[in-house]
Amino acid sequence: MRKPKRRTWGTGSLTERDGRWWIRWRENGRRRSKSFASKETAEAALAKNIRDAEGDSEGLRRDYRQAPILNELAKPWLERRAKTHRDARACRCRWKLHLGPAFGRLRPHQIDAGKLRAFIEQKLTEGQSPTSVGHFVRHMSTFYADLIEQGHAPSNPVASLPRSTRRLYRSIYDTASTPFLETPEAIRRVFLAMPEPYNIMFAVGALAGLRTGEVLGLNWRDIDLEGRKIHVRQQMQEGRLCGLKDDEPRIVPLQNSLAPILTAWRLKSGGEGLIFKPADRHGGGRPDLGTAPTFVRPHTPHKYLRKALAACGLPNITWYCATRHTFASQWVLAGNPIESLSKVMGHSSVVVTERYAHLKPDLFSEKVFDAVSVDLSQPKGNVVSLPLVSAESVQLGHTMGTKQEDKTEEELAQPLRMTSSSGG
Repeated sequence: MRKPKRRTWGTGSLTERDGRWWIRWRENGRRRSKSFASKETAEAALAKNIRDAEGDSEGLRRDYRQAPILNELAKPWLERRAKTHRDARACRCRWKLHLGPAFGRLRPHQIDAGKLRAFIEQKLTEGQSPTSVGHFVRHMSTFYADLIEQGHAPSNPVASLPRSTRRLYRSIYDTASTPFLETPEAIRRVFLAMPEPYNIMFAVGALAGLRTGEVLGLNWRDIDLEGRKIHVRQQMQEGRLCGLKDDEPRIVPLQNSLAPILTAWRLKSGGEGLIFKPADRHGGGRPDLGTAPTFVRPHTPHKYLRKALAACGLPNITWYCATRHTFASQWVLAGNPIESLSKVMGHSSVVVTERYAHLKPDLFSEKVFDAVSVDLSQPKGNVVSLPLVSAESVQLGHTMGTKQEDKTEEELAQPLRMTSSSGG
């Protein structure tokens, strides 16, 4: 018999006795006990009984069968999320197109690991990528965290998914294969092939590493040409100026190759307000969202980038790859530290920036190739020089081939001796 496991007061006890697992807990002032065949089942039952006992003592025990269906619970949750999260629009689309049709008519307590696995397998069969399916599952987990807080769900079914199920939606994208402009000459060619002001936008993105919205939200007051730095403090999203992705302003060094470009553009554009404005006073903006034409739409520089890449004979890559990813890749290729790059890019941690570690120059240095020094070459044998052999001897060798096969290895290794008859 095992000694009972020490637990905090009021959390019950778990004991093994005669091959059975016994649990004990208090409910309404009375001591109760029960046995189970496995330890896992006993622990789950003990946790449930303790939770139910606490609910009874406070009058808060709920009947989860009376909870509303998920479609009704999702509406207020998505409305609250729209006020606090940047990805609220994507969450609404995921619920409308994928999660809602699969789980919307069920109640929170009816979702388990089996239903989630069936949903995952169905989406993969429909052609959804594992990355997208992972977004669906994480969206569901966030939703259940809110339901548990409100008392509509007993537990989060995503947390009970086994490892075999989690492998199904693990991302298969190789970050090392993300394309970028690999040479400074390619950056120069693309810049010269684009018209103003889109070539200036491209230069800011490729030489400062700013996101598209951050480029469109730059103000001249954020550019310090003398101090050679850019203060990134806002971005343009959905036709409005808003905070950054991580809500943390940052300082980006102004590269020597970018400073003269911005200096000339400041003299040409006037140097007041936003750096980039629509060429047409009545263009830009998002009329569908009721915003005034005060900014350049993101898809416009994307269009001119595709034309420039085609004119230069370069592969068609996205704006992100041609600007932000190119900046980070060139930074690492130049031998600069990844820790500094993480701060310049505005990443949440250095772990995110580590995706560029495969580009470090020291990975391809001579010291790396000689790090494990061992001679694995085969030993060389003694070279035996043979005198010139006449055609008649060669012919004779072919006829005597069968006789030479009967010789030993020592006899074959001896030099070939040829005798010639004396003249006369």
